[in-house]
Amino acid sequence: MRPRGATEYHGLKTQPPRTRVAPSAAAAGSASIENEAIVAAGSRSGPARHDELKLCGLAAVKARFARDAGSIKRLFFDHATGQRVGLICKALAAEKKIYRQVEPAELEKIAGSIHHGGIVAVVYAPPLRSITANEAAKWAKRGESILVLDRIGNAHNLGAIARTAAFFGVARIVIPDHVGAARPSDSAHRVAEGGFEHLEVWLAKDLVTFARELVAAGYDVVGAATRGGRPDAPREKGKAPKPLALFLGNEENGLSTEVMSSCSRLVTIPGSAKIESLNVSVAAAVLLWELLARR
Repeated sequence: MRPRGATEYHGLKTQPPRTRVAPSAAAAGSASIENEAIVAAGSRSGPARHDELKLCGLAAVKARFARDAGSIKRLFFDHATGQRVGLICKALAAEKKIYRQVEPAELEKIAGSIHHGGIVAVVYAPPLRSITANEAAKWAKRGESILVLDRIGNAHNLGAIARTAAFFGVARIVIPDHVGAARPSDSAHRVAEGGFEHLEVWLAKDLVTFARELVAAGYDVVGAATRGGRPDAPREKGKAPKPLALFLGNEENGLSTEVMSSCSRLVTIPGSAKIESLNVSVAAAVLLWELLARR
């Protein structure tokens, strides 16, 4: 029989989590057993389950806790960071969820990266929703700008773009339902540093059709191009600006020809011509400032 109050965790039994951060001397003897359970909770190969994400870094973990505390399933941290997450540990203890202080080597294994920032939260990862023309029309009516990413393949770029979008108050990112498109993975969340907690990420089956739907809904659909676009945004006097839908293309090939032709207009960031283009996440920041924040 399982002792009353014990928690079963990946086949191993540990004592229920306590509200204090540091483990007691009596608990030290069970460290090896706990470590086995910890390693089972996460590995270098990615999330333990398809519906889980591992959020690294204090900013990301605090942002998730503030937005949806109940989605945190397990929490692991080093000694230094443990002194700063007492409120989160107390909330997890009340829900009888696991939290542990672990050695740096174990934290690296759980995170699957040396860039864990001293803390890892294993959280629920809900499935992405598919966009519809009706949803886009609602966003346009409310004047809400969006970012659309045409096959951005690098998860780090996706994370950096999410951080930038959240900084400028863009509430949604739309990505294609395409095998080459990066999704909000562990590494994307790590780079975003909590940015995804302020965003909705949607899937679009066909970006060409979606771009046309955005135009019909009243969006200013702007495609980022390395050449051939205007260097500034035209402004119509006496008229409120349309909500912005900014399309950013693949790191190597940019926007597809079909997507580019479906945009209302193209914009090009002027440079010295010594380098062909900016990193896509940097371009996102420049364009969001010019096209959205300044107006």
